[in-house]
Amino acid sequence: MKPLFWVGLTLLILGLVSLVVPVPSTESSGVGVGDLSVQVETKTEEKIPPLVSGLIILGGVALIIVAKTKK
Repeated sequence: MKPLFWVGLTLLILGLVSLVVPVPSTESSGVGVGDLSVQVETKTEEKIPPLVSGLIILGGVALIIVAKTKK
C-alpha cells in the first residue's frame, strides 16, 4: 500500500490513543544552602485536549481517503 495510507493510519491510531492515555510529565525543583539541599519532584499526567485529538483523527482519515482515491 501507499505510504500516504500508512501515515494516515498512524495519525488515526495516535489520535484515538490520545483521547484515552494521559501524557506523563515530571517537574523537579530544589533549594541548596551549604551542604544541605532539598529537592521536590512533582509528577503530573495530563490528557491532550479533545479538540487537538479530533484534529489528528480528522487528518488521519483525510489522508486515508486521499490515498484510497489516488489509485
